[in-house]
Amino acid sequence: MTVPFHRYNIGDIEVTVLSDGYRNGSLDGFIRNATKEEISAELAAAGLPSEALRNTYAPIVLSTGGKRVLIDTGNGEAVFAQSKGERGSLNQNLAAAGIDRNTIDIVVITHCHADHVNGLLTADNTQSFPNAEIKVPEVEWKFWMDDGEMSRAPAGRMTELFQNNRRVFDALGRKVTPYGWDQEVAPGVTAVGTPGHSIGHTSYVVSSGKDRVFVQSDVCNHYVLFARHPGWHGFFDQDPVQAETTRRRVYDMLAAEKLPVQAYHFPFPGLGRVEKSGDGYRVTLGR
Repeated sequence: MTVPFHRYNIGDIEVTVLSDGYRNGSLDGFIRNATKEEISAELAAAGLPSEALRNTYAPIVLSTGGKRVLIDTGNGEAVFAQSKGERGSLNQNLAAAGIDRNTIDIVVITHCHADHVNGLLTADNTQSFPNAEIKVPEVEWKFWMDDGEMSRAPAGRMTELFQNNRRVFDALGRKVTPYGWDQEVAPGVTAVGTPGHSIGHTSYVVSSGKDRVFVQSDVCNHYVLFARHPGWHGFFDQDPVQAETTRRRVYDMLAAEKLPVQAYHFPFPGLGRVEKSGDGYRVTLGR
């Protein structure tokens, strides 16, 4: 059984990576500009199961400057029951790591997709982190709370995302603090604009002394597929072309600066190193 949390330090900042479980998904339609057979072949070449994708979820808690800061909240307690325990386990894994969710001071949201915001609510739709200030990227917040944008959203995934965000944030009275890119959202944590996956998708540089890690959220959704083929476009990307541009820019930087990356969807605990490899990249898991 996978240990539900993992700890390491960035200088004086303690990082606790928490498992929110996983989901096994179909290859059909997962990438807009690659066939199922191409996807399967890449997975097989990497020694991974080639008939389905395992998508993991890994929020993190930073202990920094006397604050406990949670970045993203997972799928939510309600999904834990619906998925028969596969995902939505953040709150119980916080407890396993010795972290009382009532002691979370700040919740920082990277972007407003369900697997990142639904954990703001408990199964009975009350606040999961009642003593926390909730911070949301200002670009992201403006988009999802805009009634005009919602009225123009195409039916399907985008409509569902608008409805879900209204459900979650209306239950919280829309009490959030919007933040801008290139701002410090917590001590030692600077927001970096990485749009494409969503309009206001945000990553972070966490730094203390000479030590740094790049918290990428969903810049690269799969450590093999989108690293080896940064030009592949995921069905879940709001602006696939911009997502590709962002992925190349960020991964060029990570490779050049030899900066470790903490990823939301890489195999738990989501740490890796990036190197250039031909037209793409190679991700080596581990710090």
